[in-house]
Amino acid sequence: MTLPKRKVCVVVASRANYARVKSVLAAIEAHPDLELQLIAGASLVLERFGNAVDVMAMDGFIPDATIRFIIEGETPVTMAKSTGLALLELPTVFELLQPDVVVTVADRFETIATAIAAAYMNIPVAHTQGGEVSGSIDESVRHAVTKLAHLHFPATELSARRVIGMGEDASTVFNLGCPSIDLVASADMGLRRDTLAHFGGTGSRIDTDLPFVLMMQHPVTTEYGKGLEQINATIQAVTKIGLQALVFWPNVDAGSEQVAKGLRVFRETGEASGFHFFRNLPPEIFVKLMAHCACIVGNSSAALREGAFLGTPAVTVGTRQQNRERGANVIEAVHDAGEIADAIQRQIEHGPYERNTMFGDGTAGERIAQVLAVERPAIQKKLNLAGLGLELKTA
Repeated sequence: MTLPKRKVCVVVASRANYARVKSVLAAIEAHPDLELQLIAGASLVLERFGNAVDVMAMDGFIPDATIRFIIEGETPVTMAKSTGLALLELPTVFELLQPDVVVTVADRFETIATAIAAAYMNIPVAHTQGGEVSGSIDESVRHAVTKLAHLHFPATELSARRVIGMGEDASTVFNLGCPSIDLVASADMGLRRDTLAHFGGTGSRIDTDLPFVLMMQHPVTTEYGKGLEQINATIQAVTKIGLQALVFWPNVDAGSEQVAKGLRVFRETGEASGFHFFRNLPPEIFVKLMAHCACIVGNSSAALREGAFLGTPAVTVGTRQQNRERGANVIEAVHDAGEIADAIQRQIEHGPYERNTMFGDGTAGERIAQVLAVERPAIQKKLNLAGLGLELKTA
C-alpha cells in the first residue's frame, strides 16, 4: 500500500524570503514522498515592492493560496496590525490545505504569525535560520519562533548551539546550512552587459563591465523615525565614492516609507547621476550582481550570508546586523557619511575576499527536504532542561 505524500506548506512573504527558501521549494517538489503547498503573501504580492510573486511563478512555483495582509503606512502600529491580520488569514488557508507541516522562514512579522497560527492548530512548525543574533525587532521574533517551532534548521553551528541552549531538544535541530547559499553555489556567475536592460528600473544606465556599488538599506524598526537621516548618510557616502550604483528599494518594515522618501528625493532632484534604482530582481540575477560589484553597502543580511560565500567586499551600516556572524568580507560603519565612504573605499581597494562556507556549502535544500520527509516531531513541546544542565524540582 502506497502511503500518501507528506504535505509541506511553505509560507513565502517577501523577496528575501523567496531567495532564502527557493532551493527548499524545488527539493520538496522533487521529493517522491512530499507534496509542496505554497502560500504567498505580504510584500511578495505587492506591486510597489516588485511583485516578486511573478518571479516565483516564472520559476514554476504557483501559489496554492495568496493572502493580502499588509496595512499601508509602514509604522510600528501598521506592522503590528499586519501581523494580526496575517494571524487571522493564515488559519483559514491552513484549514483548507490541511498541511502535515508548515515551514516558516527567518525572523519577520509574517514569520511569527505563521508560527503562531500553525502551532495553535497542532500543525508541526519547521523554522529556518533560528539561533542567529542581530539588531531590530527581528531578533526577538526569531527567538520567539524558535520556541514555537518543532523542527529547527539553523544555518550555522553556533546558531544550532544557541537553539539547543534555549531548551530545544537536540534531536530536532539540524544544522544543514542556509538555503540561500544553494542559489549562490549553483548559479552561473556570468553577467552579460545587457542583463539589467531586461528588468527595467529607473535612473542612469549602468555598465556592469565597469566598477559599481550595490546598495540595499532597510529600516531599523527599533530606531523608527531615524530612517531618513540614516539613508541620507549612505546616499552621501556612495555619491562621494563616485562609482556607478545599483540601489534597491527597502522592505515593508516600519520606517520603510522614510527610507523610500530619502531615495525618492535624491532621485527626483536630479542628483542621482550614475544611480539606477530597482524594486526587485530574480534571486539569481541579484547573486550575479553581488559577485561582480566592487562593494555592497547598507544593512541587508545578504552582505553577510551570500557575501561570505562569494567573498564580496561589504560595508554593513548601523545596528540592523549587529553581532550577527560574518566572514572577513564585512566591515562596519555607523550612520555617518564620511565613515561609510571611508569604509567603502577601503573595501574597494581590498577587492574580493576568500570564500567562507560558514553559512553552508550549497546543499541545504535537498537535506532539509529529506528531514521533512522522515521526521515526525511530537506536537507537544517540552523545555529540555537536561540540555541546559538543569533539573526540574518538584515540591
